[in-house]
Amino acid sequence: MADTDKLANEVKTMTLQNGESTAPNNSNDDFMNDWGFPLPDLYKLSLRFYKEKDGKAIHLTYKEKLRLVAYTKQAAHGKYRNDVSPDVGFLDVVGNDRRQAWQNLGDMSKESAMMEFIKLVDSQCGLLRPYIEAHKAENMEKIKKQREAEEQRRREEEEKERKRLEEEAQRQLEMERKRQLEQEMQIRTALNQQTAVQFSQYATQQCPGNKQQQEELIRQLQEQHFQQYMQQVYQQQLLHQQQQYQQLQQNTSSAQQLQQNMSSAAPNTTTTNNNPNVTTVITKTETKELTQAQQQQMQQQQQLQPNGPTSVPTEQPDTNGNKEDHELPPLAAASMWTRKDIKEFKESLRKDKDSVIKIGSGETVTVRVPTHEDGSCLFWEFSTDYYDIGFGVYFEWTVEPNNAVTVHVSESSDEEDLEEEQQENKVDVEQGSKQDNRPPTDEIIPVYRRDCHEEVYCGSHAYPGQGVYLLKFDNSYSLWRSKNLYYRVYYSR
Repeated sequence: MADTDKLANEVKTMTLQNGESTAPNNSNDDFMNDWGFPLPDLYKLSLRFYKEKDGKAIHLTYKEKLRLVAYTKQAAHGKYRNDVSPDVGFLDVVGNDRRQAWQNLGDMSKESAMMEFIKLVDSQCGLLRPYIEAHKAENMEKIKKQREAEEQRRREEEEKERKRLEEEAQRQLEMERKRQLEQEMQIRTALNQQTAVQFSQYATQQCPGNKQQQEELIRQLQEQHFQQYMQQVYQQQLLHQQQQYQQLQQNTSSAQQLQQNMSSAAPNTTTTNNNPNVTTVITKTETKELTQAQQQQMQQQQQLQPNGPTSVPTEQPDTNGNKEDHELPPLAAASMWTRKDIKEFKESLRKDKDSVIKIGSGETVTVRVPTHEDGSCLFWEFSTDYYDIGFGVYFEWTVEPNNAVTVHVSESSDEEDLEEEQQENKVDVEQGSKQDNRPPTDEIIPVYRRDCHEEVYCGSHAYPGQGVYLLKFDNSYSLWRSKNLYYRVYYSR
């Protein structure tokens, strides 16, 4: 009993007279900074360490064990209570000592009991801190692995999403490519049907009796025709986009001008008429008139087409010389291709003097080829020596008295237009103004420089009706060089 009384006195020294704990006033943050664990976690690790090492690495006295038991009871249940304390007999010395030690802790808080337990174990065994450090390192490694696993999972998900997007884009690309191929096949089929007769006649004439060469030539012509058609389509799309952009700019400027007119007209009307209703009516009327004028201007611009009278009615003289107002038939696109046998082509035409023309520097030669009553399509072939030349095709809606091919030489491509403009500007007072009797002319192929000194340039065009083809060979851009032109024109039924 003497030892028990001594232990109780020692425990009493840890409490104040008012029951408050005398344990160091360390906070959870201090333990977190010092040990690397929150106080509850650190207490659990210390308790586990004590249970594992008791009697092995830790050798405590009876008094110290009683204190540890009291701290564990206080940390688990708080102040001593009879309902949670086991019943002990009068002769149970250890049980009575443990109960007395717990009662002596009084109102010590649970956190203070945890702190005192950790301090006591740490002071009696130097292995606690390495044990805690080992668990700290283990937890850090576990957290690191969890983060790495999450990062790996995130990367895998991102890679999976990237592959999905790539597959979707590839699938869309394949669908778009398939759609383009289908459209290309449809366009090729339509173009081949349109030019089947022309190319067949041309191949029969160029390779008589050789079916294989004819088929190969027809395939080449069809491919070149398709490429030229697609190029024209792209150019038309670009032109349409440019027109839309210009129209948008015009509409924007017109709207700004309209707003300015409205803002400038409103004060004047208000000054003249004091009635606000009159001002509103006048403003709406002016706006309506301006809007109608803009719509008429837009309609006129939309009617203008780059190829002439495909949408605007023009005058065409009849056989009696009278003019009738009606719409001319639309022109089909021409077909053009090239051949590599330029040397053989020139040799075959050197003997025919009418098929070789010398075009001087700055000159333009126009070959007029009337449509033949027995023909349905015109073919042309040409090449030059050493240098390129400009070439274009036009169709003049007129009736020639005969089918003779004529050649006209002018100093430049604009010479005829300049002469006609000068004649129009000259007005005889006595005779009055002279009417314009020029036949309408449509552009089939614009004049561009062709590398006909390297390849034979060939082409064909289906008759749009009765008239005259104008094959223009333009050398006006050359100031010093003359060109030797080899050409041949013929029709097919």
